[in-house]
Amino acid sequence: MTKQQPMIMCFALASLFVGNVQADLSGVQFSADMISSGPDGQTTAGKMFVGEGRMRMEMTQQGQNVIRISDQNRGVEWILFPEQQSYLEQVAPPGSEGLAPAPSAETNPCANLPGLTCTRAGEEDVAGRPAVKWEMVMTHEGQTMQGAQWIDRERGLPLRHEMPNGETMELSLIGTETVEGRQVEKWEMITSVPDQAPSRTFQWYDPQLKLSVREEFPGGYVRELTSIRIAEQPDHLFTLPAGYQRMEMPQPTN
Repeated sequence: MTKQQPMIMCFALASLFVGNVQADLSGVQFSADMISSGPDGQTTAGKMFVGEGRMRMEMTQQGQNVIRISDQNRGVEWILFPEQQSYLEQVAPPGSEGLAPAPSAETNPCANLPGLTCTRAGEEDVAGRPAVKWEMVMTHEGQTMQGAQWIDRERGLPLRHEMPNGETMELSLIGTETVEGRQVEKWEMITSVPDQAPSRTFQWYDPQLKLSVREEFPGGYVRELTSIRIAEQPDHLFTLPAGYQRMEMPQPTN
């Protein structure tokens, strides 16, 4: 591996992170089941609850139940471990807009990401859709690398990434379908890497919920939301249970 390769990998991961589609926590309140499946037929399940500015996800990781609660209004996130009746807490930095801002083409995608800087570089069309271009600069171990990201003006989705190693990712709308009885948009993402065959990922985006309700990845992996129920969510889902003890966040080792 060359000296630049680890940095390119970091840049790519950061670009994917800033383009990740999240629920608009100021939008519709709902609950849903989360299901992930692989080519071997094995599935994992969880639950999602979205309230006004708050989200709760229940899942199992390595045989342990884990609950994640994000409160955008308070700028705090909790990771709960029910078996141990303990939790971790992450507080958003002062002056930040919260832990999961609604997707927007005008929101700096690099905000609060150390070592990554984004500069608005105008507006362009990508696959016929108006988009805002953001130029990205990453500094890592004394090296600097540049890339770019185009964010859809209407949906706030990342339509295109360009990486320093020539890798590109482009998202395009290919039609509308019905999933779980809901009208959704089907999008295709094509990832191209020099000297390799392109890979394709599909996602079904719900304009009302403002997130993807189904994703299909190369190799037969699927992630989806089912049993979607539009309803106001009770407050107790987004508060710390009585008797839970706070744990200290693990410190990185040198």
